[in-house]
Amino acid sequence: MCNPPHIFIFTIEQGSEMAGLMSLGLFVAAGLSLLAGFPVAFTLAGIALLFALLGIMTGTFDATFLSALPNRIFGIMSNETLIAVPVFVFMGVMLERSRLAEQLLQALARLMRRVPGGLGLAVMLVGALMAASTGIVGATVVTMGLLSLPTMLRNRYDPSIATGSICAAGTLGQIIPPSIVLILLADVLSNAYQQAQLRMGIFSPETISVGELFAGALFPGLLLVGLYMLYLVLVAFFKPSAMPAVEQAPGDEISILGLLRLLIGPLLLIVAVLGSILMGLATPTEAAAVGATGAMLLALKQKMLTLDTLRTVVYQSAKVSAMVFMILIGASLFSLVFRGFGGDEYVQSLLSSLPGGEVGALLTVMLVLFLLGFILDFIEITYVVLPIVGPVLLAMGINPVWLGVMVAINLQTSFLTPPFGFSLFYLRSVTPSEVATSAIYRGVIPFVFIQLLMLGLLMLWPKLATWLPSVIYSGGL
Repeated sequence: MCNPPHIFIFTIEQGSEMAGLMSLGLFVAAGLSLLAGFPVAFTLAGIALLFALLGIMTGTFDATFLSALPNRIFGIMSNETLIAVPVFVFMGVMLERSRLAEQLLQALARLMRRVPGGLGLAVMLVGALMAASTGIVGATVVTMGLLSLPTMLRNRYDPSIATGSICAAGTLGQIIPPSIVLILLADVLSNAYQQAQLRMGIFSPETISVGELFAGALFPGLLLVGLYMLYLVLVAFFKPSAMPAVEQAPGDEISILGLLRLLIGPLLLIVAVLGSILMGLATPTEAAAVGATGAMLLALKQKMLTLDTLRTVVYQSAKVSAMVFMILIGASLFSLVFRGFGGDEYVQSLLSSLPGGEVGALLTVMLVLFLLGFILDFIEITYVVLPIVGPVLLAMGINPVWLGVMVAINLQTSFLTPPFGFSLFYLRSVTPSEVATSAIYRGVIPFVFIQLLMLGLLMLWPKLATWLPSVIYSGGL
């Protein structure tokens, strides 16, 4: 006997509400598990499988969705963009082991000793240079903390200014290309952009490349460095006791020519890697290979390329790369189950109903990403959250390059913001016990406001991120 129509409608609505609760519970359970300290990759995959099983038992999840997982894993492993990640990691670790940052910092500090705030400016310049060379935030913060913080404290720098400068300089690896963050963002946003175009009935969708996102991030990244240095100059001018000039010892001089000899290697490496990508001469993977070779040559020049060094670099690169790809697989399963519960449709409905149209939706997503940056690493946010909200935002007409740069700077801001910013934890791990944690928090707050200013400028003038890609990639975005 057939059910009456009203009972059938009630059953569908009840099942829809149940699926919505399951998709919400999926996020809450994953967040609580991560806060409890469980490994990210296994948490995402385990919670997803658990909720998929519950969904099958309650009739709110179709088990055939899980059959797409092998194809997703194969897609991750064969993705040409992602192949560049382990090679860029190798380049960054090799440069870190070459002690190049230490020599550059010493040379710049000696050159700018008599200038109030000169040591702080040297830290910022070396941090920007290492960010453009390595693209690894944690490694840069720890390296700069070990190298520069003892020297700054010994020369009577205010602990807040010293620690804040190091944290800010270290996080520049988020936005200054070639950045691993930007590579992963380009991969996710390219897929999201294609999905958004298919939803709009465009069946020959365009994509965005890593080069376009690199080009889009170049001006904002350099402008951010300039704003950081302007702040340090103002502090040195109005409060010289916080950033005093350093007395120069006899025989401690360095010439401009000597500094250029140190700079020419890293600068050529950056130009070779970034220039080849922006000019379309090489793919990101090919450019990464050039960078890795260049990093080994620089280490050889520094007489640091030994068999033990190479073994350590390969091990660390494999360890980081394995972590990244395990998280990608876990996040892929998580997003697959979330879509199986219809979670993406709920997100689309929510964002579309917000007041303010695309601006309101964008501001809401930016706030959520900022808060998630306190508890999740950029990889989890990139591969769990952006595949869900990205297609919705891009379908509203938001430029994908602009969105990618905004997300990168937003995550960089959350990484700096007390009390949960990841960069603060990185620096705290190598900071002497006499420097209070509150001093680190006070020191980064001005840089957080500079970051927010940069986000505001990008909101008002999107061409800061979109002009250069449109010039380089004519006929593109």
